[in-house]
Amino acid sequence: MSCAASATLGASLEIGALTTHYELTRDPLIAAHCGLLAEAAGTIADPAVRHRGTIGGALAHADPAGDLPAVVTALDATLVAAGPSGTRSISPADFFTDYLTTSLRPGEILTAIRVGRSWTVGAYRYEKFHLTAQAWAIVGVAAVAQRSNGHVGAARVGLTNMGSVPVRARAVEEAGSGRSGVGVRARGRAARADEGTNPPSDLRGAADYRRHLARVLTGPRPSRGRRRLGAH
Repeated sequence: MSCAASATLGASLEIGALTTHYELTRDPLIAAHCGLLAEAAGTIADPAVRHRGTIGGALAHADPAGDLPAVVTALDATLVAAGPSGTRSISPADFFTDYLTTSLRPGEILTAIRVGRSWTVGAYRYEKFHLTAQAWAIVGVAAVAQRSNGHVGAARVGLTNMGSVPVRARAVEEAGSGRSGVGVRARGRAARADEGTNPPSDLRGAADYRRHLARVLTGPRPSRGRRRLGAH
C-alpha cells in the first residue's frame, strides 16, 4: 500500500494521496497534464497550509466548501482506496456521500487519485468567490473542456459549496457540448449553472445568493491566460 507524494503518467495521470497542495502546483507532470488541479491547489488557503495539506486529506475530509472535491468531480477522476479487503476504485459521485462523509470503509485509506488522459488536455479554469484569501469558498466553479475545431467537444463543470457534496452543473455541460465557448451563448448556458443544486444558507450567504454566484462564476470572464475556458 503506497500513498506516495508523487505523480506518474501512464494510461492515466496518477497522483499519490500524500502529495501536498504546494507539490500539486509545482509538479511538472501535473502542470503539463492537469492544469485545472494545479490552478485550484494554488488558491487554497495560504502558503503554510499548502505546504502541509495533502490532496488525499482534503478529499477524505469531504468538505463541500473545499476546492479539490469539486475539481476531481469535474475531472471525473478515480479515487483509489486500500484497506483490509484490498484495493478498489471509486468515482467522485460514489465517494462523496454527504456533508463531511465519504464511502471509505473502516480501515480503508485513500491512496491515489487517477485522472483519465482525455481530461488532461484542453481548456480549464477554477474560479471562486471568497471573502479573504484564507477563507473557504462561498461558491467555486471548476471547469474543463475538450476543444474540437473551435468548439467545445465535451465539458465538465464541478461546483463548490452548492450542496452537501460537490455537484456537477450538468445542465451547463449538456448545453455546452458541441457549441462555441464564448459570447452570448456561453452566458445563456451559465444561466443554468444552479439547476439541480441545493446550496446551503449560512452567515456567509443565503442559498439564493449562492445560486446567483454560481451563474456569474460559470459565465465568460475576461481572459487571463491562454488556457482559460473560451480564451482561444
